[in-house]
Amino acid sequence: MTDKPAAEIKYDVVATELMASMSGLDFVRGIFAGTLPEPPIMENVGPFDCTADAGVVVLHSVPGFRHYNPIGSVHGGYAAILLDSAMGLAVHSMLPPGSGYTTLEFKISFIRGMTKDSGTVRTEGRTLNVGRRAATAEARITDAKGRLLAHATTTCLIFEIPKGT
Repeated sequence: MTDKPAAEIKYDVVATELMASMSGLDFVRGIFAGTLPEPPIMENVGPFDCTADAGVVVLHSVPGFRHYNPIGSVHGGYAAILLDSAMGLAVHSMLPPGSGYTTLEFKISFIRGMTKDSGTVRTEGRTLNVGRRAATAEARITDAKGRLLAHATTTCLIFEIPKGT
């Protein structure tokens, strides 16, 4: 999730042992820096210029014609990938080594439609609360003019990453 040419980006899943050995913030920053592979789902949305701080993740992306639904606008799944990813990575950025998370539920509200002419959109995910067993977060997608396009909230389950056997 950098501005490297697509041919240089490696999409893969990080080995469980490696992920468990890192703090969540180091893990997320490793993905953004390209020292760890990007999740395969991100090949569909092509985020770039991504940043992570404790509890806050920002992704930039450009919706295109390949994201269209049958009615001629960007499919809601495009926004869902960006929002769920930003919220989940924001939660992950707060976790200590050996901890992981999974989304239990999320709710999206679509405010304005996107098209291939929307240009760069900005998705920002922020944690609201991170406890020992559960975390909550929110995210917003805005266009270049700062207009709200969609927003979401999530609840995530926090768990210990199983040790290798």
